Amino acid sequence: MKLSGKRAVFLLYACALLLPALSCSFTEWAGTAGETAEAETLARQIRAGGVTAETGADSGTKRQEAVEEEKARRVALTFDDGPSPSWTPQLLDGLKERNVQATFFLIGMYAVQYPEIVERMDREGHLIGNHTYHHVQLDLENEEHLSREIGDTDKVIYLITGKHTEYVRPPFGVWDEKLEEELQVLPVLWTVDPLDWTTENADQIVEKVVTEAEDGDIILLHDCYASSVEAALRIVDILQAEGFAFVTADELMLP
Repeated sequence: MKLSGKRAVFLLYACALLLPALSCSFTEWAGTAGETAEAETLARQIRAGGVTAETGADSGTKRQEAVEEEKARRVALTFDDGPSPSWTPQLLDGLKERNVQATFFLIGMYAVQYPEIVERMDREGHLIGNHTYHHVQLDLENEEHLSREIGDTDKVIYLITGKHTEYVRPPFGVWDEKLEEELQVLPVLWTVDPLDWTTENADQIVEKVVTEAEDGDIILLHDCYASSVEAALRIVDILQAEGFAFVTADELMLP
């Protein structure tokens, strides 16, 4: 069939207008078909157990959150009033078996009497802090006596370990901030106190600590009582099973 000149020109013009639209439609159809095939392949893999339904981004975010949560679950065991020749070595044995480092705030006059225990604490990676020489309440002492209580204990520990004490546990938790600059030590208080010195019931001590312990807590115990040492090792076992890591007190205080 022959077309007139004008009609032929018109049809050519119409085809030129339609070709881009047809091309886009074909591209969209092809893309949709490809996506559908890809989705069907992924669905088959999921049904077969080879791929989880999470996207890569979701999976990565959850893994990161799990890592951060695990890192955040840290607590510090701290022990006052030692070293005790009867109970501290037993405690050190248990901590070593569990690969746990703790923090010991020592009374100077006891450190002098039992230097081998102090040396073992340091050798096995525990942090040693200052608890004054005679377990005195710091706000009741004059400046000279206070300085001597902290300084003499530091000297004793330095002679045994070769390390100065950077942290102090003030007896009875009484502390004045101006002392930090004067004595060049940082106070370490506590956030969980089972009052272990008031009872010989190890179950009661354990229950108090494991029900209260949270990320970043500093737990106060004493290594001069049999019940406290027994409770401490049980606390370690329970909290480790719950995913807690035990660190020395300085790791929770430093930024």
